[in-house]
Amino acid sequence: MEYRLFGKTNEKVSVIGMGTYYDISWIILSHLGIKRGYNKKIEAIRVGIEGGINFIDTAEIYNSEEVIAKAIEGYNREKLFIASKVWPSHLKYNDVIKACKRSLKKLNIKYVDLYQIHFPNRRIPIEETMKAMEYLVDQGLIRYIGVSNFSLQQMIKAQEAMKKYELVSTQMPFSMANRRIEKDIIPYSIKNKIAIICYYPLGHGKLIKNFPKEIVEKVKEKYGNKTPAQIALNWIISKYENTFPIPRASNPIHVKENLGAVNWRMDKEILDFVDKYFPP
Repeated sequence: MEYRLFGKTNEKVSVIGMGTYYDISWIILSHLGIKRGYNKKIEAIRVGIEGGINFIDTAEIYNSEEVIAKAIEGYNREKLFIASKVWPSHLKYNDVIKACKRSLKKLNIKYVDLYQIHFPNRRIPIEETMKAMEYLVDQGLIRYIGVSNFSLQQMIKAQEAMKKYELVSTQMPFSMANRRIEKDIIPYSIKNKIAIICYYPLGHGKLIKNFPKEIVEKVKEKYGNKTPAQIALNWIISKYENTFPIPRASNPIHVKENLGAVNWRMDKEILDFVDKYFPP
């Protein structure tokens, strides 16, 4: 596995992580006690950890925190980088703190490495939310603060609202097929040493189903046989030094395949070739 510094922190995080948003049906049914593929999801996370992935992303809304708790049993907590998110209806001061403590209980850990605001909420002042986030850092319940699904201006306002700490990450959809954040968020994040957590790096599966054969053949000439998923993930980490794709970890076979996305890098020729099929 490869590791890179996570934004402006000194944390070495695996260049690919594991996402644990499964789907809407999982969220609904799991609240009713029906957890389809529960053991398979646990195994998938463990395959990733065994392969060197130390970065696991979740959120209170996903209802996957208890899956992670089971999956990480027996592993050294200190070597894992666990991230969760607070839902936008819980962004008032006391609600943020309560939500974080609920997540910690479900994860069965004493702290989360990264706590993120899942979506902005225009009805609640960002200053109030960030004050609670900074309190959580002071109390040792979280280590770093991030945002998710924030526009560039919302990111800047979130940073300006903090008095003690800085944003270390933003989480946004990013893939070969969805390059919108290259216009503003990526340049800003590079300049300010903010890590970019890339969700839907495989286009929620749609990218892989219609992946250009020409790109597969071009990559094969230089790097040997690589699957579309491995190419799509490698493209993200080759393109930028501050990106961390988090493909969904629900199938052990897919997680094992994703491990093949690391320890090689596309050169400029390949990156330029990709642009012909997926223009910026």
